[in-house]
Amino acid sequence: MCASYGLDPLSTYGLEPLDEREPRNALERWMDDRGGTAKITGKKARNLNPLITADEDGHRELDLAWWWIHLGNQPAEFSAFNARDDRLLSSRAWKGPFKQHRALAPATWYVEKGKHFALPDGETFGIASITTTAQTDDGDMLTYALVTRDAVDEAATVHPRMPLILPRDLHDDWLDPTILGDGDLLAEALSASEELSRAVHIVQPGSADALF
Repeated sequence: MCASYGLDPLSTYGLEPLDEREPRNALERWMDDRGGTAKITGKKARNLNPLITADEDGHRELDLAWWWIHLGNQPAEFSAFNARDDRLLSSRAWKGPFKQHRALAPATWYVEKGKHFALPDGETFGIASITTTAQTDDGDMLTYALVTRDAVDEAATVHPRMPLILPRDLHDDWLDPTILGDGDLLAEALSASEELSRAVHIVQPGSADALF
């Protein structure tokens, strides 16, 4: 159950649109406010986190979103910051967002049970996410949950679940709202994530192989 992840403030991310001027400026403001760490949004500290979305034409945008999915314009009453992959097709809470409302949470690391995990060389990755849009007094607000999968290799030594990390050649399909979230897309995502999932390893903050 991933409850914290983040971005290295000094990286060149190579992940569209993070390195474009306006998104990069927005990221830098978020990093100044949040230290580059995404945390679950609380009722009092309403911190919002960067999330990549795309429209039907494939144009990507960087939004700031509430990390705890909303249902009926209110934060879900159950734990709704992570969505299990094996429930995306059956859960009433998850199957609607998975069908056409998907996003990527950009990260260079995540934390599980106090252990920091990263890809080799601190590569930036996208965590599969599902979203809803909540109507608030201040206008529409994007909310999201990270998708998790069975952990493998080093990640499995710490926790049985891990974020669903998608390779870049699957990002377009995952983000495309015209592609329905169904069993085929889920199977493709799980299969495609296997190599990156096995590459994830434990790093010590501040060590030579860590960029945070």
